[in-house]
Amino acid sequence: MQPFYFPAHLVCIISANNFYKMMKRLPFIVLLTFTVPVFCWAQSDSSAKAAAAIVKSNAEVEKKAAEWSAGLKLPDAEKEKRVTAAITTHLKTIRDWNNEHPASTVPAGINPATGNKLSDMDRQIIANSAMPATVHKDLMDALNKDLTPEQVEYILDQYTIGKVAFTMKGYKAIVTDLKPEEESKILEYLKQAREQAIDYKSIKQVSAIFEIYKTKCEQYLNSNGRNWHELFKAYVNKVKAEKAAAGKK
Repeated sequence: MQPFYFPAHLVCIISANNFYKMMKRLPFIVLLTFTVPVFCWAQSDSSAKAAAAIVKSNAEVEKKAAEWSAGLKLPDAEKEKRVTAAITTHLKTIRDWNNEHPASTVPAGINPATGNKLSDMDRQIIANSAMPATVHKDLMDALNKDLTPEQVEYILDQYTIGKVAFTMKGYKAIVTDLKPEEESKILEYLKQAREQAIDYKSIKQVSAIFEIYKTKCEQYLNSNGRNWHELFKAYVNKVKAEKAAAGKK
């Protein structure tokens, strides 16, 4: 018997719909023959991309840690290596924790202090705050072992892009007659914010942590005989007036 060949011109006129119907009639095991290789290829491709992303991220983290350590200008090369290694480990750990514990892992609900619905940022902050305390302690122990207090502060400022100095400058601009004891208390709160904020991945999360302590600063000023709302309003009006005057020149 001669083998049967499906005419080429008929193949061309088989519609996608007819092909789909034919596929539906195929036994399940035959369908697997078509689909499994495609699925495996897609999975392999996804895994390769994920691996490449981690390699790239690791390189960026290592570069950042090295730059921060180099900024200290330590005369001891071995000490610089230890500091770099501690920062690298910490940055990778908070990155991985953040990625493995998205906001969706925290149930939706309300903030019991305000009654407001938890935002995605709130839920992410909650998820990240559950990271083991040893992650923070290991970094601080390593830094304090090899660095002076001033050098440790320098590293913490790198993590938080200098938010302590920037925020303090803002308070001094708003409260022009800030007393030494007020400045000291505000600085204390901001340094607390800075150390807590280093355990969060993005600058938006860092800013969210600082907002917690800025609220404490403003409550402190109010309890110390200040009216933060009025002070801030006067400052905004002053800035607007200065911009308007500059625009007329």
